[in-house]
Amino acid sequence: MPSDQPELPYVLVLYYSRTGQTAALARQIARGVARVDGIEARIRAVPPVSPDTEASQPAVPDEGAPWATRADLAGCAGLAIGSPTRFGNMAAPLKYYLDGTGDLWASGTLAGRPAGAFTSTGSLHGGQESTILTMMMPLLHHGMVLCGVPYSEKALAETHSGGTPYGPSHWAGTEAENPMTDHEKTICQTFGERLARLALKLAH
Repeated sequence: MPSDQPELPYVLVLYYSRTGQTAALARQIARGVARVDGIEARIRAVPPVSPDTEASQPAVPDEGAPWATRADLAGCAGLAIGSPTRFGNMAAPLKYYLDGTGDLWASGTLAGRPAGAFTSTGSLHGGQESTILTMMMPLLHHGMVLCGVPYSEKALAETHSGGTPYGPSHWAGTEAENPMTDHEKTICQTFGERLARLALKLAH
């Protein structure tokens, strides 16, 4: 039977993750969203880009978050996009997904909604900040309102690994051997909570 409860607005936490590090960030951001009443997190992934011309990804991923649909993006109240760094920029699968959203850009569907970005890197100075900043470009083209992490979050000044005012990050190590630190988790959760609160305010 259909529920009489209205559907809650949601923050879409959208990411590509190859080794699971960016996925771990996404889960921590979702925990921050969950701190806020009246809104929820929806975690979705994008599939790898196939080097051939045939569909090679299953309709449902074998593990992890479901693949993102166009409806997931169009219906979100707020958006967090995440990717590992690739030469100081987002990975091709997330770029491919965003490149296919021209119709939402043309209609202004996402304009006025808050959004931000997060990333994981193999090396401490391997492009955390530049990746997040370049990931903001399509968000600005969609007319979204950018959300970062303020220095009122003490973990931002205390971290010795990932974490930037532009958005959460994680120093994974070259073999993805570094677990998330408490500071990185805190910054993720602060970001998720802030994004959720902005989404509720901007929706009214």
